[in-house]
Amino acid sequence: METGITFTFAAIFLGAAVLSSIALYARQPIIIAYIALGMALGPFGLGVVSDMELVSGAGHVGIIFLLFLLGLDMKPIALWNSLRQSTLVALISAAVFAAAGYGLSRLFGFSGMDALLISAALVFSSTIIGIKLLPTTVLHHRHLGELMIALLLFQDLLAIIVLVMIESAGAETSGMGALLRPLLTLPLLGAVSWLSVRAVLLPLIKRFDRYHEYIFLLSIGWCLGMAELAIWMGLSAEIGAFIAGISIASSPIAQYIAISLKPLRDFFLVVFFFSVGSGLDMTLLPQVALPAVVIAALFLALKPAVFHLLVRGVFDEPKLSWNLGLRLGQCSEFALLIAFLGLSKGLLGGPAATLIQAVTVITLLVSSYLVVLALPNPIAIRESLRRD
Repeated sequence: METGITFTFAAIFLGAAVLSSIALYARQPIIIAYIALGMALGPFGLGVVSDMELVSGAGHVGIIFLLFLLGLDMKPIALWNSLRQSTLVALISAAVFAAAGYGLSRLFGFSGMDALLISAALVFSSTIIGIKLLPTTVLHHRHLGELMIALLLFQDLLAIIVLVMIESAGAETSGMGALLRPLLTLPLLGAVSWLSVRAVLLPLIKRFDRYHEYIFLLSIGWCLGMAELAIWMGLSAEIGAFIAGISIASSPIAQYIAISLKPLRDFFLVVFFFSVGSGLDMTLLPQVALPAVVIAALFLALKPAVFHLLVRGVFDEPKLSWNLGLRLGQCSEFALLIAFLGLSKGLLGGPAATLIQAVTVITLLVSSYLVVLALPNPIAIRESLRRD
């Protein structure tokens, strides 16, 4: 079915508006609506949207902006303090989840490389769901919010490292040189970014900060320019965008930039999650249905239990630990990105990528239900639990 760009985006955003409305009425995360829409309208569904190259490209831009904004929230000093606070819990939990994921994947017959990437994808919890279902007052003023942000930041950095490794392992030049190259080019990219910000970007921002549209364009140009420079240096666009964000996080107008770019990020992220759903091969679902359900069920129990034990042991916070564990009991949007990147680099088989997507969707859905029904959150069904 031949479709133009206007038809493609009309189908995506009209469909997303309808399904997200249903999701909100049902008090579900709208990310599920976007993925479901992709499954319905994509090439493995009704085939309404056929230009998947356009959809994938636009979705990739959304991930670039997502990581740029993530970097903008990571001021170097605050980032160091957060990482120091959460290191032990984050590392032990990551090791437990990775070992469980690898063992279960091998048990269900996946190859060593598939199992390795599946285990990496299952390590992380959803930043989007975790933050969206946390009341604003808790997010900014309570110990729960501080601990959750610290753990999610550490996981985000681990995810960035995993993405670098996948990018390197999937490079045309194989061997130890390809794996060690990021260790050289990443610090170089950081140095170029730091010098450029201080020599060019900050003076421009200081001189023209009253022209809001100029700051908006400068931010987009900086983000995408660093993304392209990272690609040229053999890294991924996502890494370049992340470093671009960190490099200006200490700027006085960093938060203004973040607020200005969020609608643009959300626009492209809708397309990204649609592309995730559209890439879900429905013919492979019966093949991975059993392992997906089993792994999702085990991780929905394992993640809250592990976080509960670690937070209680490290921070001596018994009341807080179950609350935090339940809120971080799902798989992450980074799992979808790992599946997407691993598949595109030829490191991950189709069934394994479908398994990661299915487990992620199941855990996002069930975990959101648990939080909405049992813990204070902005969209709670019971009035007694609703907190803005």
